Amino acid sequence: MAVVAGFHMPHPPIMVREVGGVETQKVKSTIDAAEEVGRQIRELAADTVVIVSPHGPVFRDAVCIYDFPLKGSLASFGAAGVKMEFESDEELKKEILQMAGQKRLTVVRSRDVFLSRYGIKEELDHGVVVPMHFVSKFASGFRLLPIAYGILPYEDLYAFGATISDAAEALGKRVVVVASSDLSHRLIPGAPAGYSPRGAEFDHKLVSLLENFDVEKIAELESGLIEEAGECGLRSIWVMLGALDGCKVKARVLSYEGPFGVGYCVASFYPEANRESLLKKLYEKRRQKIENRRKNEDPYVRLARQTLETYVKEGRIPEIPADLPEDMLAGRAGVFVSIKKHGELRGCIGTYLPTRKNIAEEIQHNAISAGCEDPRFDPVKPEELPELVYSVDVLTKPEPVDSPDKLDPKRYGVIVKKGYRSGLLLPDLEGVDTVEEQISIALRKAGISPDEDYKLERFEVVRHY
Repeated sequence: MAVVAGFHMPHPPIMVREVGGVETQKVKSTIDAAEEVGRQIRELAADTVVIVSPHGPVFRDAVCIYDFPLKGSLASFGAAGVKMEFESDEELKKEILQMAGQKRLTVVRSRDVFLSRYGIKEELDHGVVVPMHFVSKFASGFRLLPIAYGILPYEDLYAFGATISDAAEALGKRVVVVASSDLSHRLIPGAPAGYSPRGAEFDHKLVSLLENFDVEKIAELESGLIEEAGECGLRSIWVMLGALDGCKVKARVLSYEGPFGVGYCVASFYPEANRESLLKKLYEKRRQKIENRRKNEDPYVRLARQTLETYVKEGRIPEIPADLPEDMLAGRAGVFVSIKKHGELRGCIGTYLPTRKNIAEEIQHNAISAGCEDPRFDPVKPEELPELVYSVDVLTKPEPVDSPDKLDPKRYGVIVKKGYRSGLLLPDLEGVDTVEEQISIALRKAGISPDEDYKLERFEVVRHY
């Protein structure tokens, strides 16, 4: 025995009649499909349901297995009567933790991270309660193991999913894995996360790829498209996909709709036969992608990368190469260095006016600051260096503007000022599509209220990848 099926289920509380009332009629297809999942799980006679939620104790650097009494309700959504309690599969939990440790995957128990410190209650979240509400209508007698994904690389989440399968097989258990996952939150004007035409594009692509169980194509989804979609469950999906690694899978989309501006998909995935594992291939593709990027990096990015690598490994700032372009050696400008790791920001520090004798020195200083002094992150460790990608923005001199009408978030960066407080936002950032969004973020960074009398400046950048 091992993982006998995977399912994709959404988690909007409005699906539940006690919460949504007459509004549930607008998601009838989703409700019918969710109930069909419940019937299928009953027929599978699963020993354990593993459910992966985006709304539990999600940490940046680790998967978290719930380790508290498995009780929950929809009281916070006005339906205290919708409540449930499950028995945890402690045996499977122990086996997963042991195997994950052997594979050097970072997995923690919730009891080991003091949830109260993060304002997280020790109760089942709606990412678990809503799907299990429909499963429990039909299936019973199973144990539950809820998991919150970490903000980890997709490949690592896939590897963790494979670990669930390995643990189930080692224990001879029949396990079902449910990816609790809403898709784009930006499908229509007035949607919860605002509107983007790329929201529907993301959902269409992902649903089609799930129906074909095309894991490699899912791995190739453009990061900008994912960001623009405003999804909340792609990482849940990656864990579920990994739980079916090494299997030929029969996939079926049971329903898809998005009447409230959020994409709701219900789908089933049944392993039918063995096939070659994709795990090594996924890791190799990630490594090759970074390697190709480095082969094509220009002198600006190469200097930033080599400076940080030398500083982290040797504790010194390397000499500036003599063969750099003339503008790097003679020109002066503000510079921002941005560092990402597996698509997530790892550090970003810059100067909007020149502070060094040339652009090359500005890059070196800000590369070290971005990697080692950004207060949002721990300093970069030597083992992280092969996984980092860099970009360098060279700024024009800021100029004052008297109206937001003279801004364009794709072309201009913005600076807001009030007294000694100031905030800056670079142009052409993923997910920042309007002047209003751009100014709002800059104001928050500066600690300036929108109703204060602040000043605006704009600048342009030349971005180097």
